[in-house]
Amino acid sequence: MLSDEQLVEASLQGTPSAFDELVLRYRERLLRFLLTRSSCRADAEDAIQDTFINAYRYLASFDDRWRFSTWIYRIALRNLSRQQRPPWQVSDEELVDDADPLQDCIAQSERENIWLQAKRLLSDEAYSAMWLRYVEDLPVKEIARVLDKSQPWTKVTLLRSRRKLAAALAVQPSGVIRRESYGRI
Repeated sequence: MLSDEQLVEASLQGTPSAFDELVLRYRERLLRFLLTRSSCRADAEDAIQDTFINAYRYLASFDDRWRFSTWIYRIALRNLSRQQRPPWQVSDEELVDDADPLQDCIAQSERENIWLQAKRLLSDEAYSAMWLRYVEDLPVKEIARVLDKSQPWTKVTLLRSRRKLAAALAVQPSGVIRRESYGRI
């Protein structure tokens, strides 16, 4: 099995199936990542398509001193940020406990999904850092490059994000998230 960097080289040498293999390796991972950052699936799919088009177009500019995954995630983030999309926000109805069984069930379901909680509590950059670290298993150095931040910023952001998420999850016995816990880091 060839490494990503070897596939890039083969693609640059004129082997179209090499780039196809890169698309197969990263399509689902990028889709999962972009779905958490976009307002709908169509936006995420558009961003993925643009990502692979741009990656193919600029493949010669890839620097093999870095990981291909870092390069492709950066392209994906840029493509998504270019799209006009409303920011994801929590409505006031989700902040109030009406003692409605259906609402309680929904609140319980959301509480169990740590990534929904993280999306609500963290800034977009902090959420991306957490996702790349704990879902995509990228090292801090690669996360810093994807987000175009320093390694110390990335380490501090991951630490603060874990603490903030742990604190928020610990103070929810009634199923209601307190409004003051919605601050951004």
